[in-house]
Amino acid sequence: MTLVKLNHRPALNMDHLFNDLFNDSFFSANRKDERFVPAVNIHETAEAYHLELNAPGREKADFAIQLVDGLLSISYEQKEEAENADYKTLRREFGFRSFKRSFHVDEQIDGEGIQARYENGILRLLLPKKPEVKAASKNITIQ
Repeated sequence: MTLVKLNHRPALNMDHLFNDLFNDSFFSANRKDERFVPAVNIHETAEAYHLELNAPGREKADFAIQLVDGLLSISYEQKEEAENADYKTLRREFGFRSFKRSFHVDEQIDGEGIQARYENGILRLLLPKKPEVKAASKNITIQ
């Protein structure tokens, strides 16, 4: 009698794995269902919050920053690239997609003092804190 070992795991097809991994649809930057969200760093100092948004290759005129009812929204609108009649694009792996990031801002931020600067692919926002209102101290005598 011969013993046969059964393996219930499906066979791993390496060709299929690598084909899926390097398939154009896997790396496609032009997929419409894909959302681009830029990375953000937020730092705090005693005077302000500093927000850095990583968005290289953009034009500062195409950003829109709004503060409405305690919601800070940063957006970038994608501009259509004009087709060039001199050459035909065979492959496009990167593009400038639109995005929108929103952050809740509490009442300790001075909305009138927010400043923005775009340089070297980083959009930097300065969100100054309002000066603390200190209650006047009062000595209370015990009767």
